[in-house]
Amino acid sequence: MKNSLPLNEAQSCVLQHAMPSGTEQIDLLQSLERVLAQEVRSNRDHPPCDISAMDGYAVRAADLNIVPAQLLIVADIKAGDLPMLTVQARQCARIMTGAPVPQGTDTVIRVEDTQAVAADKVQINVSAQTGKDIRRRGENLRTDEVVLTAGTEINPGTLGILAMVKAAEVTVQRRPRVAILSSGDELEGLHDAFDANKIPDANSYALMAQVQALGIQPTLLGIARDTPDDLREKLQQGLQYDVLLVSGGTSVGVHDFVRPTLEQLGVQMHFWRVHMRPGHPVAFGTTAASKVFCLPGNPVSSMVCFEQLVAPALRNMMGYARLFRRTLPVRLAQAVAHRPGHVEFVRVVLSRDADGYLATPTGSQSSGVLLSMARADALLIVPNESKGLAAGDQAMVQILNGTEFEQDNGSIV
Repeated sequence: MKNSLPLNEAQSCVLQHAMPSGTEQIDLLQSLERVLAQEVRSNRDHPPCDISAMDGYAVRAADLNIVPAQLLIVADIKAGDLPMLTVQARQCARIMTGAPVPQGTDTVIRVEDTQAVAADKVQINVSAQTGKDIRRRGENLRTDEVVLTAGTEINPGTLGILAMVKAAEVTVQRRPRVAILSSGDELEGLHDAFDANKIPDANSYALMAQVQALGIQPTLLGIARDTPDDLREKLQQGLQYDVLLVSGGTSVGVHDFVRPTLEQLGVQMHFWRVHMRPGHPVAFGTTAASKVFCLPGNPVSSMVCFEQLVAPALRNMMGYARLFRRTLPVRLAQAVAHRPGHVEFVRVVLSRDADGYLATPTGSQSSGVLLSMARADALLIVPNESKGLAAGDQAMVQILNGTEFEQDNGSIV
């Protein structure tokens, strides 16, 4: 085990151990934002024949060499009809959007470009090239064509394609089962009696929300007290899950039992510190069946570590190609001090002017001030070699609001 790693090395280590964890078949209705684990082929040509893209008239382009031209209406075709006639010279068919184009015609004229002459006659006021406003057979899908590949994220458009090929059930990457455990005698549970000398357990619920934002419903294991027996019991329970998040108790004090207890339970620790701030005392370990993240007890540190290490791991396990939060360039509204040696994540709010985005720190950047995270639109990334940033300097931020993730899975630093 390495005691302390640069952030990019820690991210690489985590992703090497957090691979997709199997597949499951689910109902199409529940598939939004899941990741396909199968190739999907079309079971038909779509559209099944040439159809009209407009309400108007199906005509022969050759009849419109001279316009205006008056044509005899010999049919009225709506979507779902199967016209059997063949349209002859100087004839046309009134046609609705999505209706099959009849034999003999080769273009569609929009109703706006026509004028009624009689009940059975229309005047066409424009000429047209062959194929105008006709959607050709198989333009959208062709029989046995691969329309979606494994690894595709199911968004509303892809879900529509799945419905189009009658995929009532789809095979997707399985979502990992996640458990969350807080540690410490100083903590007060959400439903415990009020005690002014205790610290409310906010970490469990902030982490719960971060996990839920990824589409996973985690299990809360409550609070493990600072005794080896209680901690061991709760950790054993948590190791039954694919991923265990332990908040607090990861320091090296005489009453911090998390590390030795995990090692006694057979967890192989891969690192115990990361060169980042907030979040330096973060650790990661594995068993054959579980991944364990030991997160700091300070609430901001815990949430920032989740964003940089846990969220990419969970998305990797679910089969996503995009693992990291979207980044964008900003200008600083005020100076940011920094000591070289750690990547720092400053909580900022974003505004926009004619020159782009402007980032302003949310106030106190203490890792214990959870309001700094609650108010943040983004995390400003201060590289480890920086000696500080001045007002007006350019920098990059990770967007916290929204669901966009970067295609590039390389390190952000």
